[in-house]
Amino acid sequence: MLNFEIIDAHHHLCDFSRSYPWLRGPAEPFRYHGDDRALRRDYFIEDYLADAQEFELAGSVHVENGAADPLWEAEWIQDVHDSGGLPSVQVAKASLADPGVLSRLERLASVPSVRGIRDILNWHPDPRYTHTSRPDLITDPRWLEGFSHLSSLGLSFDLQVFPHQLDQAAHLAAKHPDTSIILDHAAMPILRDPASLRVWRAGMDKLAKQPNVVTKVSALGTNDHSWTTASIRPVILETIEAFGPSRTMFGSNFPVDGLYSSFTALYSAFDDVTAAMTDGERRDLFAETARKTYGIGTSVPPA
Repeated sequence: MLNFEIIDAHHHLCDFSRSYPWLRGPAEPFRYHGDDRALRRDYFIEDYLADAQEFELAGSVHVENGAADPLWEAEWIQDVHDSGGLPSVQVAKASLADPGVLSRLERLASVPSVRGIRDILNWHPDPRYTHTSRPDLITDPRWLEGFSHLSSLGLSFDLQVFPHQLDQAAHLAAKHPDTSIILDHAAMPILRDPASLRVWRAGMDKLAKQPNVVTKVSALGTNDHSWTTASIRPVILETIEAFGPSRTMFGSNFPVDGLYSSFTALYSAFDDVTAAMTDGERRDLFAETARKTYGIGTSVPPA
């Protein structure tokens, strides 16, 4: 068991009395994350803390959970934070191509715990995998205009894409060096055959050349439902090799990844895979990269 504190860089909460469209539709046919009927319930901070109880949790990052009303969700998470200190900070939802998005970004930026924005960009020709209806949203002029407001508002961007979109992601990062970009879920390598992993790694190396990008190792079970420590080890180690421990952080993606394992099993695997690294490298991976990236413990987001 880990003998130092962790900051979970990616998790969700859910108040199922509100609308979460992705959890309200038909359960079948199952999408790539599998049978999500176990997620169609409340998942409050008490539930999360029960899952994480075996670890010294020094902080956490709540990432928007697809609520129909993103401003309500951000204000609810702020209330939860105010009641007990966790989640420490949050990443809110905004559709950057929408008309009038600047006013919504300004309202979200005024919520004290909001550090960044997520607008999921995963596109795939297979409808089981895709989150968007078009492959070119990341290059759309209206979307890019929305994206351009983030830096001036002190907001980072959580970038969620698939491996074949990493070239576009690298171009985005290069064009906006003043915007902090956090690559979610290590770019979600949904195919694990050697050829697909080579494509993924080449894209990770290209994106890692941009100094304004860090990454999260999270949601590995989403793409490997029967994962073992051996099966996720190469993805973890190659992500760290590409970005380095000071630009890589671990996240649980709970409760979604609770479909595939316990919190304890997941973090024990992170512990096992990184056991040969130095204490400093492991502290970065488990806590310090997240603390620095999201300004945890500060009253304002990092510059």
